[in-house]
Amino acid sequence: MTMQVGIYIFDNVEVLDFAGPYEVFTCASRVNRGETPLFNVFTVGESLTPVHARAGLKIDPDFSLADHPDIDCLIIPGGLINAELDKQNVIEWICQQSSKAKITASVCTGAFLLAAAGILEGKSATTHWEDIADLRAMFPQLAVKEGVRWVDEGAIVSSAGISAGIDMSLHLVERLKERDLALRTAKQLEFDWTENKPSA
Repeated sequence: MTMQVGIYIFDNVEVLDFAGPYEVFTCASRVNRGETPLFNVFTVGESLTPVHARAGLKIDPDFSLADHPDIDCLIIPGGLINAELDKQNVIEWICQQSSKAKITASVCTGAFLLAAAGILEGKSATTHWEDIADLRAMFPQLAVKEGVRWVDEGAIVSSAGISAGIDMSLHLVERLKERDLALRTAKQLEFDWTENKPSA
């Protein structure tokens, strides 16, 4: 059965925050070589209007918030997220999707959006090292960890900044399928997987 991986994209999203997980999951499907694709990976925008990532990369969302496949694994990347934090429809959508998804994960400052949606309450999380203090200040109920690549809280997983999303996504491949596939995917990507699994 194919697992549906939905990645939210928005204006000023950090390119590697969404492209890293996208590459990991699509590569894992290629490496898996099953008759049925292991993962179907797609992007979701607030609407179908093209978004402009940081540094100007233009991306056309595959789907909108109002019309997309069911999501098994939701990825919320970071970037400049102040505008997204002010969008109640986006925050409510993240909350709704996380209640149905098997795993909801954030990369970098995407953790702020998870926190705003209320799904990190009482949990541990991490974000980019530059944003640790702000995450603690804005959401004092969180146990914010630093110096780790990702924090696994079961249904909620968060990673540190930018390239750490690749490490986290390989960890998610291991969780959703098996360790051997995660290792083979990292090898195919020629990526030195940092496996410093912190305890939640």
